[in-house]
Amino acid sequence: MLRVEDLTTAYGPVKALDGVSFEVPEGSITAILGANGAGKSSLLRTISGLVRPRAGRVLLGEREISRDAPEEIARQGVAHVPEGRGVIAELTVEENLRLGGLWLRARDGLSEVYDIFPALKERRAQPASTLSGGERQMLVVGRALMSKPRLLLLDEPSLGLAPKIAAQIVGLIRDLRESTGLTVLLVEQNARSALSVADRGLVLALGRIVAEDDPDALAGDEQLRHAYLGF
Repeated sequence: MLRVEDLTTAYGPVKALDGVSFEVPEGSITAILGANGAGKSSLLRTISGLVRPRAGRVLLGEREISRDAPEEIARQGVAHVPEGRGVIAELTVEENLRLGGLWLRARDGLSEVYDIFPALKERRAQPASTLSGGERQMLVVGRALMSKPRLLLLDEPSLGLAPKIAAQIVGLIRDLRESTGLTVLLVEQNARSALSVADRGLVLALGRIVAEDDPDALAGDEQLRHAYLGF
């Protein structure tokens, strides 16, 4: 469904990605793991078009999207939720959600989002500034779902959340995939949490893939855990 071929991305002379290649099957969750500075966020930003690659290709299905503008990539069905829970605080929950579907000429998706996140329905008329950290994360994911994506790129969805809330958010990602068939590329600092819901895991270090395997194999590799995964 998503194919990344020999992708290289650089900021000036510094390579953030150096010849990265992998595939993400349709309807699967792939976890992208690694330490800070490994290139995880740069990978998502390159796929979504926010950063132009220096070399290599990104294909969504049979279409190459590597040189498309971010808005065109979004129209092809890619939704990117960056790190940081970026809501528009002055707008209500529902107004934030509607922004995610502005460009779509499709039926209203609010009911589907409210089914997935009942807490957002309860708070739909409240300003986003009144939400907790976990609720804000639900809101940015819900806003991304309003665009009816085929591929969801999630960057550190549990960052800064209490462990119990973080576990709920990660569990919701698995439930979302199972209920909708959505394909998910999940960047997570918490490797143990990400591997608990993923079908496949990739480990990045200094912009290169150093390991790729099923979650049990990655979690069971003691040397890999200590060197790159932090548990």
